[in-house]
Amino acid sequence: MRPWREGPGDRRSYHHGNLKEALIEAARRFIAERGVGGFTLVDAARLVGVTPAALYRHFRGREALLEEVAGRGFADLAERLARALTSRGTPLERFTRMGEAYLTFAEEEPGYYAAIFETRGANLGTGLPDRPSPFDLLVEALQATFPDGFAGVDPRFIALEVWALSHGLATLSAAGQLPRGPGTPDKYELLRAGVLALVHGAGAARPG
Repeated sequence: MRPWREGPGDRRSYHHGNLKEALIEAARRFIAERGVGGFTLVDAARLVGVTPAALYRHFRGREALLEEVAGRGFADLAERLARALTSRGTPLERFTRMGEAYLTFAEEEPGYYAAIFETRGANLGTGLPDRPSPFDLLVEALQATFPDGFAGVDPRFIALEVWALSHGLATLSAAGQLPRGPGTPDKYELLRAGVLALVHGAGAARPG
């Protein structure tokens, strides 16, 4: 991974006065390529072309930098899910679109996605001060899509199952572990089929 200022091909370049954003971008890139534990503050400083001491003007340490990256990713994911929830179409179409947005985010932003799930300060079940959490959006979408409920099953329980399915597919896809070949459904088709099975199965259940 070469320093940005060696050439114009990188997405961003470090300019004086924008060190904080450059460090966040450096951490995001390192996480995407090496995982959350795959870099140090010295690595981040070297990538943007500053001394390690300069980093402490903006972050108390490595954990603070990671939490900032996770927060940025959290906000990006929540925004994508909110757009899907308020897009055109039937409630079921919008709900399905949320799942697609989740998988696309995991594929397009592996650094953010890993930071969200592997950083101590991140929690998809807790919203930011000015917006609902991704989990809250999922519960809201479920209730709008299936207003008759799930035969007494708490919608939050169904939402957790849908979330677990989405995360599992995203993780398997990133690892290249999903089967491929003629007639094999892709991750989006698998998610749609799995979600329908979950919600219809819950709707068919009866309290014992």
